[in-house]
Amino acid sequence: MKQFLRNTIAGAAMIGAGLSASLAQAEETIKVGILHSLSGTMAISETTLKDVMLMLIEEQNKKGGLLGKKLEPVVVDPASDWPLFAEKARELISVNDVSAVFGCWTSVSRKSVLPVFEELNNLLFYPVQYEGEESQRNVFYTGAAPNQQAIPAVDYLMNEIGVKRWVLAGTDYVYPRTTNKILEAYLKAKGVAADDIMINYTPFGHSDWQTIVSDIKKFGAAGKKTAVVSTINGDANVPFYKELGNQGIKAEDIPVVAFSVGEEELAGLDTGPLVGHLAAWNYFQSVDTEVNAEFIENWHSFIKSDKRVTNDPMEAHYIGFNMWVKAVEKAGTTDPDAVIDAIIGVSVPNLSGGYSAMMPNHHITKPVLIGEIQEDGQFETVWETSGLVVGDEWSDYLPDSKDLIADWRAPMSCGNFNTETGKCGGKGS
Repeated sequence: MKQFLRNTIAGAAMIGAGLSASLAQAEETIKVGILHSLSGTMAISETTLKDVMLMLIEEQNKKGGLLGKKLEPVVVDPASDWPLFAEKARELISVNDVSAVFGCWTSVSRKSVLPVFEELNNLLFYPVQYEGEESQRNVFYTGAAPNQQAIPAVDYLMNEIGVKRWVLAGTDYVYPRTTNKILEAYLKAKGVAADDIMINYTPFGHSDWQTIVSDIKKFGAAGKKTAVVSTINGDANVPFYKELGNQGIKAEDIPVVAFSVGEEELAGLDTGPLVGHLAAWNYFQSVDTEVNAEFIENWHSFIKSDKRVTNDPMEAHYIGFNMWVKAVEKAGTTDPDAVIDAIIGVSVPNLSGGYSAMMPNHHITKPVLIGEIQEDGQFETVWETSGLVVGDEWSDYLPDSKDLIADWRAPMSCGNFNTETGKCGGKGS
């Protein structure tokens, strides 16, 4: 019996020592959450963002990690299921104890997780263009706001190509609907008649485009220069562009400018019929800078393929991750409150050869580029802003938001401060 007790105590001690070692090892790493769809309709766009985050974390670990600790990625798959994004975000924060999360693509997925990040006081770095009308304390918007993508694209079409009729075609969810609401108001303010604006929405994963493209073709046959402004997201872009080609719609006839089609999406298409169509982003793989050449080389080496492309949301993660690292180093801790205070004003290189800064509204400064699709699936930049554009969280063209600003610095610390009433409207989202 005594020997049995000795063995039991010794075994318990060994288990305890093992647990202590495991806990110590866990404390030696800083966990980073990666919340991107690896299956479902948005996997075509989001999988590569998971991959680039793994690359960025690996590179940072080669530099010695952060605060003397290694970074440990924690990857989950919300599977293009919007409520599941919230569940997976909660799992990352409450179960996996991550210090920050990099993820989401669609605005509906971002909206789904906002209450979780607010409740649990964690950080989300959101890397995709979106509709604006939001500034949340726990979120850093490293993708484009409408004034950094949609408005400049419309200006380009109007001023450089002479477009008079407008097709606003989008996937049926919050980003396209709100963006098109802003664009419709903007176009009307510019003197465009309601009859010269056609708006159409389709569900995620929509595949039968024959009737819609035929309607677009008919709308464009009225004798006025017509363009399509596309907020179509995910894999629905593949049959949409194929149908444009099937119906002989060329860029010189009815140009399409897309806000959610980049190099990654084009990789799965026959780009021949698409040559000359446009996209508006803040980065293209074809940008000719030393820092971009190094990024592309590192990407190809990491992914073990020189055929894998880079794109704008990847650059947004590159910027956001480096901003987080710099803010953590500045604060000396990964504590969310300290990082939120430290990150405003942080400036890091972007891939276009300049620097992007985090502004008090939790949006960043970015250049705006318009690119033409080339046969090789790359973009040739045909227009760009002369400098960086500050992301505008609240649109100047919507009555309910034109008087709102966001500033997360003390003492204001507000996401929707009304400059007319002098009052903060609430949480900012």
